[in-house]
Amino acid sequence: MPHVDTDTLRINFIESGAKRGRPVLLLHGWPDDASTWEAVSSRLADRNLRLIAPYLRGFGSSVFLNDKVLRTANGAILAMDAIALMDGLGIDTFSVAGHDWGSNIAEGLAIGWPQRVRKMALLSSLPRMGGLKTPTFRQAQRYWYHWFMATGRGAEAIAKDPHGFARIQWENWSPDGWFDETTFDGVSKSFDNPDWVAVTLHSYRVRWGEADPDPSSMWLEDRIKQTKSLSLPTIYFQGLEDGVNPPAISEALHEKFSGPFERIALQNVGHFPQREDPDAVARELAIFLDS
Repeated sequence: MPHVDTDTLRINFIESGAKRGRPVLLLHGWPDDASTWEAVSSRLADRNLRLIAPYLRGFGSSVFLNDKVLRTANGAILAMDAIALMDGLGIDTFSVAGHDWGSNIAEGLAIGWPQRVRKMALLSSLPRMGGLKTPTFRQAQRYWYHWFMATGRGAEAIAKDPHGFARIQWENWSPDGWFDETTFDGVSKSFDNPDWVAVTLHSYRVRWGEADPDPSSMWLEDRIKQTKSLSLPTIYFQGLEDGVNPPAISEALHEKFSGPFERIALQNVGHFPQREDPDAVARELAIFLDS
């Protein structure tokens, strides 16, 4: 598998499409891995796009290069990983599509390096510009796994059974029967990375002030909080059956974008649109990237 070594990581990635095509960075979420984009990528194979889908730090074969590097995973440090990957590949400007964690990484890229990001597609996770607000009680109930991870006993349980913890989210977040055992078993191997639990815990604890962001990323964390809107062309994919981020919470999302923006609602789709309806996601991405 191709890889890029940064100062801190070996980032492995899946590359497809046209080698000299327009670059598109495809960022996976949690709990998932880079294979989440395979069905969409295959449908975009003839679109003159260079498709790059990395494994995030702590997932699959992407590994830290030494024990001294902090096992952090706040959105800004993940965006810094992504820009280091593109630097390593010699890619200056690109479009980005991100699902779940990847959505927030994409947002961080657009805020931190606006001259480099042409267009942005977000799937299933709202932007955090302006800072995270305390959720309503109803949304906090959907975020039970966030609070579970904030406890010591929760962390111990996750470390003992990372596959079981991930599977609960797959079962809860999308309609019954949306995935098969072979798919989940394949993806869950990425959760065997020795740092998966640490980066998972940090990602969720840092959101609510239960951990500190990576110190090297504070400049970007601050910029994300200070940013009120973005102007680059953006589309947002909303599964109408999303069990963790339901449609109501993205209805006013257009207010955060001063440039071209479209919210694409997908029927009978939950939290993983690129896996559940790759035909629709690929079709809309092709239109968006070609426009």
